[in-house]
Amino acid sequence: MRFILKEIAHLVKGEVVGDPNIAITGISGIKEAKKGDITFLANPKYASLVETTKAAAIITSREQFKTSKPLIRTDNPSIAFTKVVSLAASDDTKHPKGIHPTAVISPNAQIAKDVGIGAYTVVEDGVEIGAGSVIYSGCYLGYSAKVGKKCLIYPHVSIRERIEICDRVIIHSGAVIGSDGFGFAMVRGVQEKIPQIGTVLIEDDAEIGANVTIDRARFDKTIIGKGTKIDNLVQIAHNVVTGENCIIVAQAGVSGSTTLGKEVILAGQAGIVGHIQIGDKAIVAAQAGVTKSIPAGVKVSGYPAKPHEKALRVNACLQRLPELYKKIRELEEKVKSLEEKDKE
Repeated sequence: MRFILKEIAHLVKGEVVGDPNIAITGISGIKEAKKGDITFLANPKYASLVETTKAAAIITSREQFKTSKPLIRTDNPSIAFTKVVSLAASDDTKHPKGIHPTAVISPNAQIAKDVGIGAYTVVEDGVEIGAGSVIYSGCYLGYSAKVGKKCLIYPHVSIRERIEICDRVIIHSGAVIGSDGFGFAMVRGVQEKIPQIGTVLIEDDAEIGANVTIDRARFDKTIIGKGTKIDNLVQIAHNVVTGENCIIVAQAGVSGSTTLGKEVILAGQAGIVGHIQIGDKAIVAAQAGVTKSIPAGVKVSGYPAKPHEKALRVNACLQRLPELYKKIRELEEKVKSLEEKDKE
């Protein structure tokens, strides 16, 4: 990588402060940066690092910084830095091109132009794969599954029968899309399986992390909304519907028939019961246990989950329990002593 600062500023639509002709030869975080690197500062609490970093230049917000280092001021330094990373990174990843001779492809599958299918992938009858999509090795696409345009399916992903993946979706290794919903009924002392005959729809620009499981609906569709991003090791149960641009962090679990609005955030290990609604832009904190619906825009935490401010107060009280217990014991001793004196 070798650019001059004003070239990078043009790319990110930023304003150069300082020498626009300094050479940039690398990229790095603000703490790790070395001579010649460009870095970024998005969080003001790290402003003290501006003077100590060895970086040659820094991408910042439009705020004023007193520094001798060259800057590129931008509206969003994180997004700007992402563009620089994309420009600088050498793409060593070689996606599969064409159809590998060991792949097992049904003659009844419809495969568009420029599709890559890796070794030992199985494509069943009725499958449709859109133009520019890449299916890595060891994947399984079940009967009548549909994969849209420019999707990227990493190794060992299972996409079961009649599942629909829209355009530009990324699915990471080990994910299972369309496994049976967890439905059983006790009949004469035996758990009888309830057929799960629905499907899964993953809308445009969603990203599904490694080892995520998304169950098919019992009758209709489990839906992952447009632009939603799901971290690794997440469980989405049958008939769940997420709105657009949700964030679901690692090890979260959403029980059946729950609906998430737009831009909902579920932090790590959050657990959501079934048949409730989570409103638009609601936030569920890490390890929270949600047992009832949440209005739009509300942040909840704790178990059972409650508004975050209230949960903080409850937790503060819990932290004082040992001290309060000690005081109660002291008061009990005093009361006992007074009672004994009265008897005398």
